[in-house]
Amino acid sequence: MPDTFRELRVELGDRSYPILIGKGLLGSFDLTPYVSGRTVMIVTNTTVAPLYLEQARNSFPGCQVDEVILPDGEAFKNWETLNLIFDALLKNRHSRKTTLVALGGGVVGDMAGFAAACYQRGVDFIQIPTTLLSQVDSSVGGKTGINHPLGKNMVGAFHQPRSVLIDTDTLQTLPQREISAGLAEVIKYGLIREPDFLAWLEGAMASLTSLDSEALTEAIYRSCVCKADVVAQDEREEGLRAILNLGHTFGHAIETHAGYGNWLHGEAVGAGMVMAADLSKRLGFITDEDLRRVKSVIVSAGLPTGVPDDMTSDHFMNLMAVDKKNVNGQLRLILLRSLGDAEVTDRFSPDALADTLSAFCH
Repeated sequence: MPDTFRELRVELGDRSYPILIGKGLLGSFDLTPYVSGRTVMIVTNTTVAPLYLEQARNSFPGCQVDEVILPDGEAFKNWETLNLIFDALLKNRHSRKTTLVALGGGVVGDMAGFAAACYQRGVDFIQIPTTLLSQVDSSVGGKTGINHPLGKNMVGAFHQPRSVLIDTDTLQTLPQREISAGLAEVIKYGLIREPDFLAWLEGAMASLTSLDSEALTEAIYRSCVCKADVVAQDEREEGLRAILNLGHTFGHAIETHAGYGNWLHGEAVGAGMVMAADLSKRLGFITDEDLRRVKSVIVSAGLPTGVPDDMTSDHFMNLMAVDKKNVNGQLRLILLRSLGDAEVTDRFSPDALADTLSAFCH
């Protein structure tokens, strides 16, 4: 077992679990204490399997370890692919005592977690996220699901993992575009809750984009601390937790319009956060200088600040109308009251929203 790693806990009573962060954990850290039986099904994809599947198997000594390898990409986050997991579980005769292991990015984590929530009415699962975005966001908090042609993540369940193992070495094999996509979610934590973290990110962005291990570990740890605290207070997104979706209402509309996978989730969220900041400025919540800082840190992470060329204001309004945060047909957005302070609200000027959409759409 590696000598040094950082640990924090998501505090949810008897369903609390640890997040373990460090270099070289995969394959050397024994995860069997988080396996209730002796059977494990690793869910991964065609990109991650050749890189890390054997190491992951070594994390479960003494267990029967099976695997199912899914096609890679957001376009496959659907019922058809989900059924491949159920097929593998049934063919290998896995019982209620089995543990699913999500080895991959956010798509794998969401689908493996949803399969675990459904299989025989619920089995345990473990998250081993291998992308920056999944390490700081989707692997923590128990949101699972698949996409529907009319909306992203519209079918799913809340199902908490038994543990989360984050090996920062897995980031070394990621394309730069994926690193940038993950940094969108890291920046989000600074914008919604941690102004000191935002200031740190502004100074550390060059180290993060060049994959400096110490900087990445710090960013991942501070991001997970923030998310764990929010999830502990509002597990099922009945209030506070919705602030974690800053930029996501705009971003999900971009993803759905562009076709799942054409824009990475983090790219769409990056642009969506700029749009949310623009609207916040129009409403008088933040200053011109605040908006400049938001744009600057997004650009420094290598993320887009605009929207697809063919996207109109009507496209946005139609797609945002089916957002999960809406209540009784009323559009709700996460806006910035200041940098480091976000709120969920349906009290905003429709004219200001129209002006923001017009400013971004051609």
